[in-house]
Order: sequence, then C-alpha cells, then structure tokens
Amino acid sequence: MTAFSTDDDIHYLQRCFILAQAARYTARPNPAVGCVIVKNGQVVGEGYTQPPGHAHAEIMALREAQDAARGATVYVSLEPCAHQGRTGPCCEALIGAGVARVVYALGDPNPLVSGKGLARLREAGIEVSGPFLQEEAAALNPGFIKRMKAGLPYVRCKVGMSLDARTAMASGESQWITGSEARADVQEWRARSCAILSGIGTVLADDPSLNVRLPNFTGAQPLRVILDSQARLPAATRLLQLPGKVLQVGLAPPPAAPLNVVADWEYRQLPSPPGQGGVDLHALLRMLARDYCCNEILVEAGATLTGALLQANLVDELLTYIAPVLLGHQARPMALLEGVQRLDQGLGFTFADVVMLGKDCRIRCLAANRAV
Repeated sequence: MTAFSTDDDIHYLQRCFILAQAARYTARPNPAVGCVIVKNGQVVGEGYTQPPGHAHAEIMALREAQDAARGATVYVSLEPCAHQGRTGPCCEALIGAGVARVVYALGDPNPLVSGKGLARLREAGIEVSGPFLQEEAAALNPGFIKRMKAGLPYVRCKVGMSLDARTAMASGESQWITGSEARADVQEWRARSCAILSGIGTVLADDPSLNVRLPNFTGAQPLRVILDSQARLPAATRLLQLPGKVLQVGLAPPPAAPLNVVADWEYRQLPSPPGQGGVDLHALLRMLARDYCCNEILVEAGATLTGALLQANLVDELLTYIAPVLLGHQARPMALLEGVQRLDQGLGFTFADVVMLGKDCRIRCLAANRAV
C-alpha cells in the first residue's frame, strides 16, 4: 500500500464516496462508483456510475474535465475496470486522457478486473496509489462484492415488529404495526435492492405490491421473487398486476402462464435439499446471483421463511423496525427458529446503527463475522 501523500487524498476519496451514493438506485447490478479529477488543487471533473449500458464514473468525470484531465490526478472509489462489457474499459480511457496519477479506494473483486486495471495503468506510466479507506468503500457495494467473491447476493431481512418481537396478531392482522416514517424508510431499502424476496404465505395473507414507490424514482423496479413450493400464486394477486418482473420459484413443474397479467412473469423449478422439504435456499440464492445478477436482496417475509434463512446462515443483515407497542404472546413471532434450546445456540449479530423514524425505532444489525 502506498501512503497518503497529502490529506487531499482522503478528502477527494471521501467526495468519491458521496458521489457514489447518487448511483445507489440506478447502477445495479453494476457497482456504485464515484470519481473526482483534480488538477492544480482544483476539481475539474466529477462523475458517478450511470445506469447499465451507460458511462461509468470515470467516463463521466473525464467528459466534464475534457482537456484539463491531462496531467491531472484521478480519485476513484473502485479500481477502474479493464474489460470490455457493455461499455469500454475505463483504464484505457484514463490512459488516453493522459492523466498523471490514479488514487483508488478499493480493488475490484470482479475476476475480470481484479488488479488488471491497476496493472494496465502502471504499465502505461501512470502513478497508482491505494488502496485507501477500504472499509468505507466496501460499504458502498456489499452485494456486488459478495456476488463477485462468493457467488451469492447480500441478504438483508426487513422485519416490522412490536417491542415484544411480534409481527402480526394471531389472526394475521399486521397493517400497520409501524408508522408512515418507517414504511417510507423501507422504500429506500427496496430501491437499492436488486430483488425483493417473499413467501407465498405472505402474498396470500397480505397481497403486497413489493415494488418501489418513492417519489421521482427512476431506477428499474427490483425483481420480485416469490417462494411458492406448491405453485399457488393467484393470477389476480396485486404484484402480477403491476409493471416489473415477477419470478415464481417452486418445487413443482412449471404451471401454465397466468392470463391477463401486467407483470413480466417467469417460473423456475428448484429442488429440495437432500432429506428436507421446501425449496433449497442455497440453490435459490446462487441462482439469483448467477442468472439475475442480484447484488442485494431484501427479504420481506413471514416467520417461516425468515427463520429458515437465518438458520441456514444466509442472512447478512437484519433491519428491524420496532413500534412502541406490546402485542402479547399469542401474536406471531418475527422468526421461527427450530431447535434453539440454550443461550449458546442463539444466532449472533452485532449492532450497526439505531435510527428514530417518527415514533418507531430502526435497529440495523450485521450477522456475526460480517463487516460491511
């Protein structure tokens, strides 16, 4: 690692992180990246990742800088790409622009890039410094990093519950435990997710939309994935009457396509794990990462699916929205965790942050041994 030459390196990389945040809802499945070009102490160009098929952060910054990029220093939150995809390699664009130095925060985990962009820049005589502020940079793209390294998406479970961890009354009544501010916050997490995962029980009970309803939202709607072992999804359900893609996943052979639906519907058949019932959750997540390029998945499901994901060690993060109310022991729990009889069998998490949202509280937790 090369040491920082000045405090300016830190300052401009942090500016890159702010720029990358602007691409959270539109860059997926590409990583959200920010870029700043500086010459003689002045910012001459800035940019962040555009929607898939359009310019990356470095290209946007070069377009703004134009001729001023020659001899300048480029700051970027992720290693410049070195492969030809839907757009050309950013490292070649930087070389062609005649930049003098590139400072990066994090190496690209994509095997098609991973060090190749940095090597190409050095080969062309450009000074390369980094990695710096890696933890902050990684927090911008936890799902992309996990998909590239492990072939799995980053799984975030959202739960709205009472103080005594109840998510619905025994009758199934659950709308609404939390207030409007908490529900608006959920929309932000949906918007950054590649997919929303739910179970058929939740769909039959609540008839949810599972779409993004933010004002002025311009990103693509997340893939809506319904785990439905027995292929019971009704054609009249609300999510099939809304634009966007719906993926129904079950054990049975593909049913006939539902008639008179608005959504782009697809069915995938997956096996059960050996000796168990239900869809193989590991296979489901690998399929979503491999075939649908899913980086981050938001789970909005009932106690059965939430518990199964937790016990399979497939949950990276918990988003719990807690309302200041007690619903009693007969109300439904947040997760069914079979076989937990002793304290040392409990599933470990670490607190990441706590935020007040109106009358409610959001607690974000990371699964033990995860640091994003």
